[in-house]
Amino acid sequence: MKIEFGGVVEDVITRKEFPMTKARKVLKNEVIAIIGYGVQGPAQSLNLRDNGFNVIIGQASGFKRDWDRAVKDGWVPGKTLFEIDEAVRRGTIIQLLVSDAAQRAVWPNIKANLKDGDALYFSHGFSIAYKKQTGVVPPKNVDVIMVAPKGSGTSVCRNFLSGAGINSSFAVEQDFTGRAQERCLAVGIGIGSGYLFPTNFQHEVFSDLTGERGVLMGALAGMMEAQYDVLRQNGHSPSEAFNETVEELTQSLIRLVDENGMDWMYSNCSATAQRGAMDWKPKFKKAVLPVFKELYTRVKTGKECARVLSACGKADYQVQLTKELAVIGESEMWQAGRAVRSLRPKEAAKAIAKGTKGVAGRGSN
Repeated sequence: MKIEFGGVVEDVITRKEFPMTKARKVLKNEVIAIIGYGVQGPAQSLNLRDNGFNVIIGQASGFKRDWDRAVKDGWVPGKTLFEIDEAVRRGTIIQLLVSDAAQRAVWPNIKANLKDGDALYFSHGFSIAYKKQTGVVPPKNVDVIMVAPKGSGTSVCRNFLSGAGINSSFAVEQDFTGRAQERCLAVGIGIGSGYLFPTNFQHEVFSDLTGERGVLMGALAGMMEAQYDVLRQNGHSPSEAFNETVEELTQSLIRLVDENGMDWMYSNCSATAQRGAMDWKPKFKKAVLPVFKELYTRVKTGKECARVLSACGKADYQVQLTKELAVIGESEMWQAGRAVRSLRPKEAAKAIAKGTKGVAGRGSN
């Protein structure tokens, strides 16, 4: 389906054009091996299993937390749950879903067990786009494909359970079999994508790393902290500072943006808010544009890749990460957040808890 995005026409694949029946037909003789049961692995594997595909899990048993989680979700050791090398040997579509840093570490084991005509699947362009740094260079006798959901594993799962699906990008890097694109799209529909838009491995990783470090996570958190600090320094209470910084954004305004866009959100706010937002938007853009240019340059030149591989590959990374996250969680701002969330209507809290439980506790079929 051709859809116009800001004046540019793109070919987007929808469920109507590529229905689940077609996806099942394309993959009827395939064994999908999900390598890694950490973030994306559980969501994609459970969605595929629920949709009737032949799925197995490859997970190092030494990582007990992830192995035990797979068992809890109904994967059976020796039947549908295997060590990584065995899963690769049994699979025909190998979904490499361990973390970017871990992909470099497990790649020799993956490569040694690939077979002629296998499809090597990624959900991020990182290892291929930065192959000079990661060493992940696929052999010529396999398909290399990507489906990159635009959300966390939790969102992939939650959107699937709600029936909405999540939008994903897709790409074919190498077509050995002549079937790479149909295999790619079939898996994309199988994991629950609402629609799939085309990209390539390099564009996906450049946009993804910029987005995560920018608006989606890094910039958002940094701006929230800055505004909260200014309000507190000027005598506002923690509850007031948090409500004006976070609560109104997440519980009200961002939902209006989601429904019909930023202009529609502006038009449905007070005249005072409209005028202030219109006046200050250019100032914020001017202030942060140099930061985004620096960020994109670091992504494009591989400096952010080097940072990820260096930091995330350390043996004590999780210990250090826990300490960093604790600084955020124990800050006054997010302690105020916990207190504010506890005041939400009980019905809303129950609905949120129910949805989270549904994501975490699907178990076996």
